[in-house]
Amino acid sequence: MVDSQYYLPNDIGISALDCGEAFRLLSPKEQLYAHYLSRAAWYGGLVVLLQTSPESPTIYVLLQKIFRKQPPAQLEAVATAAGLSSEEYQAFLVYAAGLYANMGNYKSFGDTKFIPNLPKEKFKALVWESQAYKENPGEIETLWNSCSHFLYSLEDKQKQLGLGDKGITAYFSGNCCLEDAELAQKFLDSKNLSAYNTRLFKKESDGKRCYEVRLASAVKKDCTVEGEAETPCSMFEFEDASFSVQRGDYAFLMEKVSQNLEKAKAYAANENQAKMLEEYIRSFTYGSVDAHKEGSRFWIKDKGPIVESYIGFIESYRDPFGSRGEFEGFVAVVNKAMSARFAQLVSSAEVLLPELPWPTAFEKDRFLKPDFTSLDVLTFAGSGIPAGINIPNYDDIRQTEGFKNVSLGNVLAVAYATQKEKLTFLDEKDKDLYIKWKGPSFEVQVGLHELLGHGSGKLFVQDDKGKFNFDQAEVRNPETGELISSWYKGSETWDSKFSTIASSYEECRAECVGLYLCLNKQVLSIFGHEGEEAEEVIYVNWLNMVRAGLLGLEFYTPESKSWRQAHMQARFVILRVLLEAGEGLVTLSKITGADGQPDALITLDRSKIHTVGKSAIQKFLCKLQVHKSTADVEGGRALYEGYSAVTSDGSHNFLQFRETVLLRKEARKMFVQANTQVKGEAVELEEYESSAAGLVQSFIQRFPEDAEEVEAQLLELASRDATCWC
Repeated sequence: MVDSQYYLPNDIGISALDCGEAFRLLSPKEQLYAHYLSRAAWYGGLVVLLQTSPESPTIYVLLQKIFRKQPPAQLEAVATAAGLSSEEYQAFLVYAAGLYANMGNYKSFGDTKFIPNLPKEKFKALVWESQAYKENPGEIETLWNSCSHFLYSLEDKQKQLGLGDKGITAYFSGNCCLEDAELAQKFLDSKNLSAYNTRLFKKESDGKRCYEVRLASAVKKDCTVEGEAETPCSMFEFEDASFSVQRGDYAFLMEKVSQNLEKAKAYAANENQAKMLEEYIRSFTYGSVDAHKEGSRFWIKDKGPIVESYIGFIESYRDPFGSRGEFEGFVAVVNKAMSARFAQLVSSAEVLLPELPWPTAFEKDRFLKPDFTSLDVLTFAGSGIPAGINIPNYDDIRQTEGFKNVSLGNVLAVAYATQKEKLTFLDEKDKDLYIKWKGPSFEVQVGLHELLGHGSGKLFVQDDKGKFNFDQAEVRNPETGELISSWYKGSETWDSKFSTIASSYEECRAECVGLYLCLNKQVLSIFGHEGEEAEEVIYVNWLNMVRAGLLGLEFYTPESKSWRQAHMQARFVILRVLLEAGEGLVTLSKITGADGQPDALITLDRSKIHTVGKSAIQKFLCKLQVHKSTADVEGGRALYEGYSAVTSDGSHNFLQFRETVLLRKEARKMFVQANTQVKGEAVELEEYESSAAGLVQSFIQRFPEDAEEVEAQLLELASRDATCWC
């Protein structure tokens, strides 16, 4: 019997993101701007298939060809004729919906592979009975033969994403290991090249390691072409290895992205938007991260737009080395009422930042007030949809020029709604409180996490000219009392230095800031919470964090002793810190559930949050910031990996608790998104039902003009590298 963590249950939560009212309130010009940005995002989002696993593009194309001939309602009769029960057909739809929602056959949250929850022979029978097969049996059989083994395979290496023998990744060729990733990072740093838009492929030639660094770009030529001053492409010798920097990764998709951004530019609201799009186009055309940085600078200057967007190779969570960005693009409409609260939080930031538990020298020289808006998502293309975002991720821009925060309101509205009977590991008296205050408390946490978590803290840097951004003779480490002895040099960044732990460590720091500052009455007042109500928000926010720490064990792999999800690792670390604080602040117990199966109970003493809890987070948060500011990788890694350890010894058998968490886990929700289409001079919004069939239908209609060309190009891109994964 297959472990349930490797398939999606038939009753998985699926919610439509409601953006109809927000979209209809846009002017015709704004609707056209949003439409073409959405088209760019959806084309770019297909890149994720090629970043996730070798088989993902082929599975996607197979499903698209089947559903374009027969949408879910029609295919049901075919499934019955092929011998599938209604439950098996629903499992087929859920698998397809999962592949579309995650843009691949690995969960975007947790990086675990998921396989169809129906027998392989039943899946094949449905494919063979389909209209797509009957019209073109050779093509469909070739697709099936190409992906059917990996569709169902749960060999140890294929169970999760990872590098080398730890898992599957398409950011690196199959023969790369951690040593190759580290060498490539050193090479990229030496050439002042970012890894964000790259993949790495290795070959051996006469016993010598030869690496191909591929840049994502529409242009395939490696020589300088019209429109650029110089090319980054060339052959280099570096530490007994050769590196070839080449262009043209995902070329067809990058061209589609650029074409639609060019169309969007005609409807830009202002010069900042137009220049932003020009730079993005340059980035995706030539493979230039520097151009994307320039676009991001104009994006930061575009304050309070009605239609907000961001696009590119952004988050590095799913690169096993932590340096390469997954493609994502979002388009959203501002929710003015909620944005007013966030604007108030931004206005209070300069008063709140000094409350954080590190010396002023460890804080940015000046707080660059960002935009902070609540948005209703129209389009979010990529592997998953977060609740909030703090971008850009470029440290040099964030430290000196600023950033933006967004909270995704229509995602928050549906993502974290919980049914009482499905609420695990809490005391009955806590469940009603949790359900009532989870939404408001999470809104506070997201605001603090994004604005004052990711937006705080200084990195000590010595630039290429030897200049320091801090006083070496004065600034001392608050943990040791010694002068600062380490810092970032030249092109080193947070991601390149802290690599494999960078994402989770930073999420942990931001979560701790949220917990720490939510105790502040001024913060709670901004969100409309006073008196007893404010105390309930604090309690549920902290309770949610410790429960999330326990739930995080689902995303730990004992065999490789590795974590598969940055945020959940961060929350487990916080749980460990609060358990270690003692004095009865948090208790975690093994119990037997009403069903006779193993269960767990986690409780939080609300009377000790402001004392024991605050003190524990204060001390831990200061340590996190000091290691980060001073580029102290060794100290930071020792601290973070120590708290991340999942063992069976000590006062809590976390490996045993993990089994209980897996037994009682609830699958993460999936979202159905609308499509837009230009008809005449107007843009029409097509919305879909909240079901697996609705999610599938939205993807059938996502590329109405050129679906066959898109699918052919995806297969060509995948087959070109097929031998790299053998």
